[in-house]
Amino acid sequence: MAQQKREFRKPREEVKDEFEKKMLAVRRVTKVVKGGRNMRFSALVVVGDKKGKVGMGINKATEVPAAIEKAGKAAKKSLITVPVIDGTIPHEVIGKFSKTSVKMLPAKKGSGLIAGGAARTVLEMAGYTDITAKIYGSTDKINVVRATLNGLKQLRTKEQVAMLRGKTVEEI
Repeated sequence: MAQQKREFRKPREEVKDEFEKKMLAVRRVTKVVKGGRNMRFSALVVVGDKKGKVGMGINKATEVPAAIEKAGKAAKKSLITVPVIDGTIPHEVIGKFSKTSVKMLPAKKGSGLIAGGAARTVLEMAGYTDITAKIYGSTDKINVVRATLNGLKQLRTKEQVAMLRGKTVEEI
């Protein structure tokens, strides 16, 4: 039997990630079972490239770092592309989820990002620099993030509206 030459795998190269990850909330969740209580951790993470792509992920694990890692992977899978025009949104929009509403208004250049709570983080990760947002109803972080993303999904540029109507931008 001839000796075979063993090939070793090359070490993995570190992949440079173009997305920034921001952890918004970690909760301790409990499942009551016959033998007692099972403790786990739930993490809410928002990722974005600050150039128009943003996503959110929620996941659970027995340890906090594992929950954050899993939520980050889930967030990368749920990325959406949003229009960023001179650092602001093209038009006013209201995003809703459950009892939470987030009203977003375009702002003049230099006015800054005026938003509170989790909505501010989502808008920062999307790449907005000049925008005004107000949260109505529940201020639960998960609901606010989902409402903000629902609002951002509704955004359309003038070019997109013109194409949908079958007209040119000047006709609108």
